[in-house]
Amino acid sequence: MKSSEMHGTGDEDLARTLVETEKSIFTIRFQTATDRADTGSRIGKAKADIARIKTEQRKRELKKMSVLSDDQLNQQIAAETDRSEGPGKRLAKRTLVRLTTIQAARAAKASAAKGK
Repeated sequence: MKSSEMHGTGDEDLARTLVETEKSIFTIRFQTATDRADTGSRIGKAKADIARIKTEQRKRELKKMSVLSDDQLNQQIAAETDRSEGPGKRLAKRTLVRLTTIQAARAAKASAAKGK
């Protein structure tokens, strides 16, 4: 799947394609291990597809974060702060850093607008 094709697909279709591609890598590896097929280049292509899909998902996630209102952003920061202590804390901390970066950029933009 090309990057340009991904722009028109929905989030659920993108997630479904990701799962299918990950399953196909497993199948290709199994076939390679049992010498049933010459599939060396197919693994690389599947990995590239996975990278493209994850990149598109990330772009969409960042776009959703950037359009949050200030109140929603503060609520999400509070939720991620609570989550950053339990299981899955690495992802929560990364999300918290991204949200605070967006918040700081908005504050800098607002102060620059006041200064004019």
